[in-house]
Amino acid sequence: MSDEIPDDASLAKAPSRSHGRLSARPVLRPRDLFDDARAVRGAWAARVITLFPQAFPGVLEQSLTGKAMDLGLWRLESYDLRQFGIGKHRNVDDTPAGGGAGMVLRADVVDAAFNAASVGANPDRARWPVVYLSPRGKPFDQAMARRFAACEGLTLLCGRFEGVDQRVLDHHAVEEVSLGDFVLTGGEIAAQAILDATVRLLPGVLGNAESIEEESHSNGLLEHPHYTRPPEWEGREIPPVLLSGDHGKIAKWRRTQAEALTAERRPDLWARLYPNDDDM
Repeated sequence: MSDEIPDDASLAKAPSRSHGRLSARPVLRPRDLFDDARAVRGAWAARVITLFPQAFPGVLEQSLTGKAMDLGLWRLESYDLRQFGIGKHRNVDDTPAGGGAGMVLRADVVDAAFNAASVGANPDRARWPVVYLSPRGKPFDQAMARRFAACEGLTLLCGRFEGVDQRVLDHHAVEEVSLGDFVLTGGEIAAQAILDATVRLLPGVLGNAESIEEESHSNGLLEHPHYTRPPEWEGREIPPVLLSGDHGKIAKWRRTQAEALTAERRPDLWARLYPNDDDM
């Protein structure tokens, strides 16, 4: 087998795998990746480049995100990075320049995957971001989820090993995003978390749009406590104000609780909201 990356002609003949109730059309996809090639006109699209395509859709196939996928509100395509590998064994990584532990994903391999995943996508990064899941990236938050949901689609590169050749990240204007200040063995779990947070914000996915307005981080605060039946459990009662029927008092109580929780548990968020607070 040649050490060259598979060309577009060979990729176009390959079977492909996608998820969602979608209308069929020919697409350019890596070999052995999809069972069929499908598309929904105007549907929000997620394209995930990974060494473990079998990990998708995973939990995204369940609950509201899975139902939204079946309804065609969004689509998911997974690209097997190994299919773009070099040589007989389809190598995707090599030793780091300058020495050091671990391996680094090759620029030429990742470039070929990005090129395949870009077919039919808007080249404007403001309309279709390309993201590399990286512990050194900008922290993912609710505002970023809203930004992604307002786009036409999102391409995610799931990292492995020590990282990715910086040249290919720069060449494709890739945005680095982190799920938090910790390190995972790969970007697949982070990708699913980001997609879950984003897809639920798409129009029609949640039945009650008001719940998005009230949940944690939507207004910069953590969410207030919740209660439901029975009114008394293990000697603990629901706060009387929630049973009063006075919506003004209930809203004020919830706001006070949200502020107290935020100040206690997330002083960073509290300081951002109230930078001149003398108590901080």
